[in-house]
Amino acid sequence: MIFNWFKKKQKLEDFPDFWQNYAKSFEEKPPEDISEVRFVVFDTETTGFDFEQDRILSIGAIAVKNKRIEIKDNFEIYLDQEKFNPETVKIHGIIQNEKFDKLSEIEALKKFLEYIQNSVLVAHHARFDVKMVNNALARHGLPKLKNKVLDTAILYKSTRIATNLIDRDKVYSLDEIAEVYNIDLTDRHTAAGDAYITAIIFMKLLSRLKNTNSYLIKKIKNRK
Repeated sequence: MIFNWFKKKQKLEDFPDFWQNYAKSFEEKPPEDISEVRFVVFDTETTGFDFEQDRILSIGAIAVKNKRIEIKDNFEIYLDQEKFNPETVKIHGIIQNEKFDKLSEIEALKKFLEYIQNSVLVAHHARFDVKMVNNALARHGLPKLKNKVLDTAILYKSTRIATNLIDRDKVYSLDEIAEVYNIDLTDRHTAAGDAYITAIIFMKLLSRLKNTNSYLIKKIKNRK
């Protein structure tokens, strides 16, 4: 019988070049000022909400740096997946035979890692998107994402608790927060569209956080 604790721990050089390049980007010392931090706001569209059974259909992302949304620094890919759920098509509109240029899952992950590098990831209800990506990585024998992650749902609560203008137990959807900030939802439920909406929300939250630099630097350094 082979026990897990006898298995040889994998070294960086055991992984593909694209993972090594991604991992090495974290050797850089993180900035001390928020204006120098590259945030990547991202979203995934999936075949459903089951972490084990469902798959990523598309990933959309856009960069934020120095309190600006970098429109030209964006990312959008579609994945070729065998799994198909007609129920979720009602939400994201991605159908099985849609004429998008699609990548294999491993090629999509490669491009996503090349895009994000050591940036701080931002997502709404980030646990879902991060876990879907991590599960995809695991299917190809790769480790979990190394990036620090911020969740706009949590940040939103942080900006409202001080004034008691929030239900502490409520889980606020992207639509509800967008409505508070009067953000157009025309491109809702596409990965790229939701990433852009989340980026606008993130920008508004940055302007409402007290001592933004020290608060976010602390969150980034302390969060795994």
